[in-house]
Amino acid sequence: MSDKKSVYSATLAAVERVTAEGGNIVKVKLKYRFAPALDNLEVFNTGIVSKTDVETRGDKAFTDKPVSSGPYVVREWRPNDRLILEPNTNYWRGGYPKNSGAEFIEVANPNPRVSMLMSGELDAVRDVPWAQLDNVGARDTLRDALEPSTIIYMTLLNERRPPFNNVKIRQAAAHALNVSAITKAMTEGHGTPANTTLPNALDYHAKDLPGLAYDPKLARMLLTDGGYDGKELTILISAGSDNEKLATLLQAQWTAVGLKTKIEKVDRGVWWERVPAGDYDLAPSWWYNETPDPDLAVRWAICGTCGTHSFHTYYDNPKVNELTEQAVRELEPTKRDVLYREIQRISTEEVAQIPLYYPPYANAYAKALEGLSLSPSLQWSLEEAVLAR
Repeated sequence: MSDKKSVYSATLAAVERVTAEGGNIVKVKLKYRFAPALDNLEVFNTGIVSKTDVETRGDKAFTDKPVSSGPYVVREWRPNDRLILEPNTNYWRGGYPKNSGAEFIEVANPNPRVSMLMSGELDAVRDVPWAQLDNVGARDTLRDALEPSTIIYMTLLNERRPPFNNVKIRQAAAHALNVSAITKAMTEGHGTPANTTLPNALDYHAKDLPGLAYDPKLARMLLTDGGYDGKELTILISAGSDNEKLATLLQAQWTAVGLKTKIEKVDRGVWWERVPAGDYDLAPSWWYNETPDPDLAVRWAICGTCGTHSFHTYYDNPKVNELTEQAVRELEPTKRDVLYREIQRISTEEVAQIPLYYPPYANAYAKALEGLSLSPSLQWSLEEAVLAR
């Protein structure tokens, strides 16, 4: 999600390996106090790999048959089809994994995935369509699982140019939206309306902040006070995604207060060219955080000096930027909580982005499968899983 390389290089001073009784110890020295250091080491691209293997095979060490220190090794990898894992006999944790391996099958369409689960061909699936959750839960052999996620759906506003360089126009666009109704329509009642610019499964999420109230009258007033000239604005979406439905809901509510918009559908690759280039007005989208710690999320979404220009909105509040650096260096949880609450308060009130809703992960499992769950940061924990058949 975010530019982790710049985060790590900014904080890492030295890595030292020393020999001790019972094995090697790696000592990591940071340039300054960095509260999320341990959480960030759990992100996939900081995994421990064989130096010899990487130096010998180069890029193929990551794309062919990766060799890592984890509980599994790759038996077979067929890109765009499946990944087959088997236990790593050299794994450091005795007695693990508790299974004989796993097979990940890539099925792009969610409906065939659910059908394969119901027929017993699969033991677990991700991204069950909301409309199918009840059918899955009704099966004696299956269980549906709404698991906490660090996903947030929101709308980007291009703050480099009018009208969204004016905070009143951004606030108008936010107050025009009935996020409770949008959440219900998009998730069939399973999601939670967003109240801040950060996902609700993150540490230090400010659950008690009120969010941006649905107030069409205030929205019209702010449009007038902000000098909105009636120009038609473009809602940029990637074709074929859920964002088509979302954009239609947004457009209807903006039209109701006098904010004129049109929807433009482009390929996903084009979307990712135009948004970073600032070639858009509004762009509904989503993101997730790869750790429970909010630092990466703040740097990705609402910090103006952290490399992504606040997810390419160019929101840039010096106070938020300052608080971001204070919070990452603060080790006391209660003090960090105060700092992140203030970050959320400021960025939500100033509408760094328009927060919409927090969806849970909609997953499903065979009841015979125990010990498998998806973390809020989108990580499977396979080594504890047991299939009782």
